[in-house]
Amino acid sequence: MVAESTPAPRAERPRRPSRPSRRGRLPGRQDWSSWPHYQEAKAGFRGYWYPVAFSSQITNKPTGVTLLGERIMVMRDKGTVYALKDRCPHRGVPLSYGNQQFPGTVSCVYHGWTFDLKTGDLAAAITDGPNSPICGKVTQPTFETAERLGMVWLFVGDGEDAPPIDEQLPEELVENAAVVGARIQPREGNWRFAAENGYDEGHAKYLHRTALWRLFKAMPVHNDTRIVKRGRWIYRVQDKQYWDAEFPGLGKWSGKAWYKIDPSKKKPGATANRNIGNTGGAAKVNEVIAAQEFPGFASISMPGVLRIAYPGFIHYEFYVPVDADNHLYVGVMVNFAKGAATLPFYAKYLGAIRWLFHGEFSGQDKWMVEVTDAPPERLYRPDESLLQWRKLAEDVTEERVDRLKEQGITAEDGKPEVTR
Repeated sequence: MVAESTPAPRAERPRRPSRPSRRGRLPGRQDWSSWPHYQEAKAGFRGYWYPVAFSSQITNKPTGVTLLGERIMVMRDKGTVYALKDRCPHRGVPLSYGNQQFPGTVSCVYHGWTFDLKTGDLAAAITDGPNSPICGKVTQPTFETAERLGMVWLFVGDGEDAPPIDEQLPEELVENAAVVGARIQPREGNWRFAAENGYDEGHAKYLHRTALWRLFKAMPVHNDTRIVKRGRWIYRVQDKQYWDAEFPGLGKWSGKAWYKIDPSKKKPGATANRNIGNTGGAAKVNEVIAAQEFPGFASISMPGVLRIAYPGFIHYEFYVPVDADNHLYVGVMVNFAKGAATLPFYAKYLGAIRWLFHGEFSGQDKWMVEVTDAPPERLYRPDESLLQWRKLAEDVTEERVDRLKEQGITAEDGKPEVTR
């Protein structure tokens, strides 16, 4: 008799702990098609005034600038600034390489084609003599110009008349005397990244906590924030600030330190104005700034104008599109004073603000804009500020497209792609 035997059970292998897939988990927005005009505005929005240079930089020597992808020649004649397309229609040589041979004109350096600065009309073709038949048959495109805040501004549209520039400037700058400290700097990166960085709710509290400008000032860890629209501006309104936070399983994170000013301790006579300056109370708010009754300390309007209200001054940033990959950063610090009262601000700006704020602090933003690569993107709760900015840009552009259509004009930018 043969006895049956039962094989011994095979030892079970111990199970390895599960781990997340190496592919990650990255759901999110793959494009900006929810805002088709904004998505198409790689080189900026037409129909607005943009600052391009300090007034002192524009003389009777032609200067070339690029705005919204357009090459433009800018020069001054008898005190007035003129702007023409920076391409001679003869052989395509930049007019900014040229010079002035006759009052009120600019001449191309190649063959002496000479254009009237006011009208763009070809006034002479020097190398073809005074009776050249080409004259009267060529008109160079021109651009409207203005000077404000010590800078030259250009309007690039689609054939419509430019609105008065004062209608686009922040209202308080038009209505009040002020002293201005400004910086214009060419920067890499798309202008939209710069505008979104400026209005971004989350980055300042973390990125800028190491900036010398904020070295002795605490930054909140996070805020309860909502977006409020008033007129052509949208504002970030801070309902509550959190200076410390406990993160489950990780520990405590604080925006305060022993060497930083404690925002919970108000100065004598201070009022709760956390929406002016993002730092809590201040002993005094400039009367012009207080009169504006800003609902939030940070606001933005088209075509990319940021306003940050502090108790004693307002900081503005204009994000000027050069092309799809470059922009001008125009930072403007304004103190609403006049007469002898302007002198302390001049000293403070030149001695500290220019290199602390417009230099090192803003340099951190410059770095982030250069390395931003979106979309795709996975947004989080504080990015409501970005979503509302994109919505504002989309809505305002749609209104402009409809308005120009009624005038028989087709807008050349911000047109959504038609997919079939």
